Amino acid sequence: MEATTDNPVGHDVDAEAAEVLDVLAAGGVAIIPLNVAYAILGQTEAALRRIFEVKQRSFDKPSGFFGNADASADLHVLTDEGEAVRKALIEDADLPFSIVADYRPDHPLLSNVDPFVLQTSTKGTTMDMLMNAGPLHNALAALSYKRGTPAFGSSANQSLTGSKYSVADIEPAVIDAANIVIDHGTCRDANADGLSSTIIDFRDWSVVRAGCRFDEISAFMESRFGISLRV
Repeated sequence: MEATTDNPVGHDVDAEAAEVLDVLAAGGVAIIPLNVAYAILGQTEAALRRIFEVKQRSFDKPSGFFGNADASADLHVLTDEGEAVRKALIEDADLPFSIVADYRPDHPLLSNVDPFVLQTSTKGTTMDMLMNAGPLHNALAALSYKRGTPAFGSSANQSLTGSKYSVADIEPAVIDAANIVIDHGTCRDANADGLSSTIIDFRDWSVVRAGCRFDEISAFMESRFGISLRV
């Protein structure tokens, strides 16, 4: 059976998550498979600078935190409704999404994050955190949280070229920037429009980016919570 990001046959995602985090802790860059797209991530200033450079990405576009519900609960400032939505989208709908919300800059989870990394992974008082984006993402986010070593990054493609859903489609310059590349085959949510995760501002339910699975996310939130996302 061919491996996919949602069914990574023959892959030990816990072992891969540990290997990736060890590379990041040593200052390296990793490319990993998510259900929504392949991603490139790092933990240090040198790694994040390399990512921005090879992607030709503006520093005005912040990186995202590869997190989970525990990390979001610690760092994000959410209403009770926001916490309920986060829980339901993960546990009941099982959909990938990113939360934008105010964050707690003095939380111990961020105490060892390089100032440059934090600066380029936040916007004003907010932080973008990716949730529930596939087996390796979830394993990495859980281990990262346990170790207290946050990982930050974005899609593994040069800016404005669309998300990449297989390692073979990622630009050679981006591949060459990585110290480790994990290949799980084709991304589950590959689409012709080059879309990645849907990003929602949990402060006012506005849509920062309507990505893959957006229609399902929107319908679920309307049905379960009576929330109409503001596009």
